[in-house]
Amino acid sequence: MPFTVGIDIGTSSTKAVVVENTGKVVYTVSHEYDFATPQALWAESDPKDWWAATQACLRDIAANVDAGDIVGLGLTGQMHGLVLLDDSGNVLRPCIMWNDQRTSAECEELTDQLGLEKILEVTGNPILTGFTAPKILWVQKHEPEVWQKVSKILLPKDYIRYMLTGVFATDVSDASGTSLLDVGARDWSSLMMEACGVSADMLPQVYESPEVTSKLTNTVSESAGLPKDLIVVAGGGDQAAGAVGSGVVLEGMVSASLGTSGVVFAPANTFKPEPEGRLHAFCAAVPGKWHYMGVQLSCAGSYQWFADELGFGSNFKELDGEASQVQAGSEGLFFLPYLSGERMPHADPYSRAGFIGLTLRHKRGHMARAVLEGVTFGLKEGLLMMNQLGISTDKIIVSGGGAASPLWKQLMADIFDSRIVNVNATEGGALGAAILAMVGAGLYADVVAACEATIQETAEVTPGVDREVYPKLLNTYSNLYPALKSIFPNMN
Repeated sequence: MPFTVGIDIGTSSTKAVVVENTGKVVYTVSHEYDFATPQALWAESDPKDWWAATQACLRDIAANVDAGDIVGLGLTGQMHGLVLLDDSGNVLRPCIMWNDQRTSAECEELTDQLGLEKILEVTGNPILTGFTAPKILWVQKHEPEVWQKVSKILLPKDYIRYMLTGVFATDVSDASGTSLLDVGARDWSSLMMEACGVSADMLPQVYESPEVTSKLTNTVSESAGLPKDLIVVAGGGDQAAGAVGSGVVLEGMVSASLGTSGVVFAPANTFKPEPEGRLHAFCAAVPGKWHYMGVQLSCAGSYQWFADELGFGSNFKELDGEASQVQAGSEGLFFLPYLSGERMPHADPYSRAGFIGLTLRHKRGHMARAVLEGVTFGLKEGLLMMNQLGISTDKIIVSGGGAASPLWKQLMADIFDSRIVNVNATEGGALGAAILAMVGAGLYADVVAACEATIQETAEVTPGVDREVYPKLLNTYSNLYPALKSIFPNMN
């Protein structure tokens, strides 16, 4: 039976899955690494760590799976990161990551220069601190000696593609998060390149997600123990690939991903940016399609932070148990989940997290529930914006680490007032990358057909009695950020 491999270059680990053409995952492996925060609001990672982790994953696969049956490989990973190479392909500085917030001045500079209306028309999104283009300006301004040596600009997964194949390529979904792509035209924008001082030869060629971009080099195939000339498809940004891995590939479907960051996601047949740019409008991993996406920078990451600081580590079951004993609303306690600044619904790198409403009565169970409620309130604000664009949200497919929590899924059903659905796939973006490789290898005619053959619904949670109390609580939550907005910059 033919296998495909999906590789996910994540924030703190690289994960690889081997998948049958039925969608069954036959092998999973991951290798971890750290990222650095050299200053407040900064986040950097060494691309060499990703490559070492990728090589280790591929060696593990070759040792545990019949590598001769592998017919394709797909890539996904963290979006927006800035990887700079010199003319010899050497990394010039650590990658400035997706959650780095240092570029507020550069975002304002580009927006003032081009105007928000024009930027939305071309790129589908406002220019945000996490995006790639303002990071380019930051390097030009603060590290001119580095910029003078730059030959190629790559996104994280595409650096791994270069190391695997020697080819400079990307896909339309990941490129949509750079602020350099004409999202409607699905190619690099001359307007944005000129504004950022970037020439076309510095950027990789853009492909649709299931297209074959290259093959493994002989050196890599021999060292990894994989077939010679193994194809590598374009793949997708983590959320676009995750949507494929959850079967969310047609307009009318909606998903919520509960990872380190949180994402609400809805495919669309046409390119129509949200008027105020509060939702991302990106190219989808399905050729010729787009998607809306709302990104919350600290979702399950907020709960992990809370668990770590209280000494629970990854024992979320115990923490969930305490939170489940608390009534809806956490007895007046609210949590703003802005641990890394925020992107949706407030694009504000200066925003800060906080518990609001603490009293002597509140215990850690109240605080745990407040964290889950606060994160879910933030995602609900994104869903309400999608409703305004005509997207139905009566059924939401949930994925990510948080999808394993019965408590969190019930909170979502109650706060979203929607059915929360699990599917048979839990590998997210890595599985999506493997499914895209199935299409590139000719196992399926297109992405929709591949998902219909591999992804099925397995369980659902429906709204309970608490659905009646959450609209009022959401209203209170939504008033907290406006009340505190002017204070946040003074905390920086």
